[in-house]
Amino acid sequence: MLARTVGAAVHGIDAIKVEIEVSVKWGVGFMIIGLPDTAVKESAERVRCAVQQTGYDFPGKQVMVNMSPADIKKEGSAYDLPLAIGILAGDEKINPERLDRYMLMGELSLDGSLRPIKGALPMAILARQLHLDGFILPRANALEAAVVNNLDIYGVDNFIDVVKFFNGEIELEPTVVDTRAEFAKAQGVFPYDFAEVKGQENVKRAFEVACAGGHNILLVGSPGSGKSMMAKRLPSIMPPLTLSEALETTKIHSVAGKLPQGTTLMTTRPFRSPHHTISPVALVGGGNFPKPGEISLAHNGILYLDEFAEYPKSVLEVLRQPLEDRIISISRAKYSTEYPASFMLVASMNPCPCGYYGHPKKKCVCNEYQRTHYMSKISGPLLDRIDLQIEVQPVDFDQMSSKAPGEPSAAIRQRVIAARMLQERRFKDEPGIHCNAQMTPSLLHKYAEPNAAGLEKLRDAMERMNMSARAYDRILKVARTIADLEGTADVLDHHIMEAIAYRNLDRPTYLGSCL
Repeated sequence: MLARTVGAAVHGIDAIKVEIEVSVKWGVGFMIIGLPDTAVKESAERVRCAVQQTGYDFPGKQVMVNMSPADIKKEGSAYDLPLAIGILAGDEKINPERLDRYMLMGELSLDGSLRPIKGALPMAILARQLHLDGFILPRANALEAAVVNNLDIYGVDNFIDVVKFFNGEIELEPTVVDTRAEFAKAQGVFPYDFAEVKGQENVKRAFEVACAGGHNILLVGSPGSGKSMMAKRLPSIMPPLTLSEALETTKIHSVAGKLPQGTTLMTTRPFRSPHHTISPVALVGGGNFPKPGEISLAHNGILYLDEFAEYPKSVLEVLRQPLEDRIISISRAKYSTEYPASFMLVASMNPCPCGYYGHPKKKCVCNEYQRTHYMSKISGPLLDRIDLQIEVQPVDFDQMSSKAPGEPSAAIRQRVIAARMLQERRFKDEPGIHCNAQMTPSLLHKYAEPNAAGLEKLRDAMERMNMSARAYDRILKVARTIADLEGTADVLDHHIMEAIAYRNLDRPTYLGSCL
């Protein structure tokens, strides 16, 4: 007998329908065709043991499985459940009438219990698009998939429950999640707060500007000046995710298998901080089994690269294209895919190998060549793509010992949100543009043209610092954000001056001018 079940394969961050056809007839042997990988081929033994644990006999006949479309590679162990159900249906032990109305995905243990899978959310979205009656999957993934409305999500613990459901012996209880209520409840909960930061008012101001406009920022300072400590508090002043952003971000983490069990939607912007030994593939994504890299896991959030100059140059240079295009295209011999990569780059580094160049009290032991070589690890094209370059000085004792709390993150966040709301209204008719950092040259001329005094100051700074055309655009974008924080419709000269002040590494007197 021929039976059909419905599954899904993940391609990029979206799911593709996979129809699993099972033919059970007289003969011997077990074969799976349709580009299965090793994990799918090994499912035969897992399915055999799981079926026997439920009290059924595995058919002693010829079993032929075809996974369609046959030109897409099927990877992972999540096909165990639709394979097992299809085999029992082909052996006439399950009523096949409703099989094609439900999507089935799940990994089977040898005792018949179901283990979690990756990519449950995009699969659930596909099931709704196919107008299926429901999606049956492991209970550990039920909350994640239940954020998709107009689709019944059935989380099950054991294979036998699925068999009884299709035979009409039991009814499964759908998992219900009030997505908007859950999303609203978890907003604004952060482990770190800027109220704990003593001093560093200029750096906090730079962070406020960066978050308000979605700008990239680089901090250069000696060890212990607070670079990493302040960077960890950035999520607390970022604007909240919208529901659509949360859904897209959750999809990426679901596909990568990074979503914690029991999670519905990601409610805070991601903060990814990979170690400097990371490989280029781990950063951008791909691999033998393609999955999102760190820049995609940071989508709609922050990618923090501490010890920026310690990263291999081959790793840093792959950032150049996604920083401009906000998407990463991965092409390999066997596949081609795209992942979103709209992230805010936050980086920190020391000014020299010993770390104390420019320190007010500690002497730098590096020679000029060592300092120049260290800073030259950050290429000029990459540095050009970083809007704010801030020199961080150590906090003095009086500020450090002060008991007065700093400005809380909540107050800074309100100003950031107000600025972002201005930008949302400004760009409401511009598809794909949500903040000032994403403005195109034509939008710069439309919304960020400075007044006459500001243009003259910008001309003077460009000539003195010998800055590039990209730096010119970045200064205008930052100035537009500063004006938004001030609630000013026009970009004025003091906005331009503040934006120029954030280009510390472009100063002729700074060591980084050799870049």
